[in-house]
Amino acid sequence: MLLKELINYLQDWAPLSLQESYDNSGLIVGDPNKEVSKALVCLDSTEDVLDDAIAMGAEVVIAHHPIVFSGLKRFNGSTYVERVVMKAIKNDIALYAIHTNLDNVKTGVNEMIATKLGLENYQILAPKGGLLKKVRVYVPTKDLDSVSQAMWDAGAGEIGNYDQCSFRSEGKGTFRAGDGTNPHVGEQGEIHEETESCLEVVVETWKLNSVLKAMRKSHPYEEVAYDVHDLQLKHNQVGAGMVGDLKESLSIEEFYAKVKSSLDVSVIKSTKPHVSGIRKVAVCGGSGSFLLNAAKRSGADVLVTSDFKYHQFFDAEDEIIIADIGHYESEHHVMQWIQDKLKQKFPNFAVQLTQVNTNPVHYY
Repeated sequence: MLLKELINYLQDWAPLSLQESYDNSGLIVGDPNKEVSKALVCLDSTEDVLDDAIAMGAEVVIAHHPIVFSGLKRFNGSTYVERVVMKAIKNDIALYAIHTNLDNVKTGVNEMIATKLGLENYQILAPKGGLLKKVRVYVPTKDLDSVSQAMWDAGAGEIGNYDQCSFRSEGKGTFRAGDGTNPHVGEQGEIHEETESCLEVVVETWKLNSVLKAMRKSHPYEEVAYDVHDLQLKHNQVGAGMVGDLKESLSIEEFYAKVKSSLDVSVIKSTKPHVSGIRKVAVCGGSGSFLLNAAKRSGADVLVTSDFKYHQFFDAEDEIIIADIGHYESEHHVMQWIQDKLKQKFPNFAVQLTQVNTNPVHYY
């Protein structure tokens, strides 16, 4: 299949518009129109991973972390980033990254951790705002069903686990068609009154263009009356971290044993436990110290994440337990998560996991 088919699926799962401003997710190296038959999934696109891809004949490497975060001014192999990009180009291997956009979707990195820990009733810890629009369009009532269906098919009207959501009200629309028009109803030069419905739907920002295109294509009028408004509503399927409940309360020793076995963790840096049992758990793959206050507000007993600095541990203030399990340890299972998704979508496409451990941190 073409590389762009693979990319389209990954971006449907984790839209690039959901990545953080500092990130560089997406296709970093490669031609979207290239034919591909095998992908290698990794956490980091290192030189050893590229050698792994070459050895197995993979045409594309899908990494969680982007190999390039900022601009490169020269390619002379002086850094590992330059060497990786040069090797990928030389061997015609595409490099794709699916990073904070995968962190921010509910079915991404943090659901992987929640699932591994056996959490129930989990939800986004810090939902994002500014991601929802309301589209309002006026439609002849007799055409309302066909227009609304076209907009739904394009992704409008989805709120949480509900779809085909809309608000409808009926009224009278008037207009007079001028010279050069071809009115769907009415006559040129005459005022026409038509029974119309006001259709209002919620649209995610990254689907807005597709929804508007579908609306215009399905609408019978030459000139479509519509407007778009920002919504203050937060998106409960998009955001940082996850919080959920264990099936039963565990002691701190039992919980940490579960974390170690479920996530292949050897060392946990923790604040002093201030509760006897753990039931409500907040998680965040990668660097999650920015979610400490949100985790406190959620009532979580513990925040499982990584990359806390020394003085940040004091900020727990006996309100929550911080469990720092390491950056690599919090995310490396996402490789299997990505592989499973791709195999389910493309059963005849070869997807393999790298055998290279890219963790730059070693424990002695």
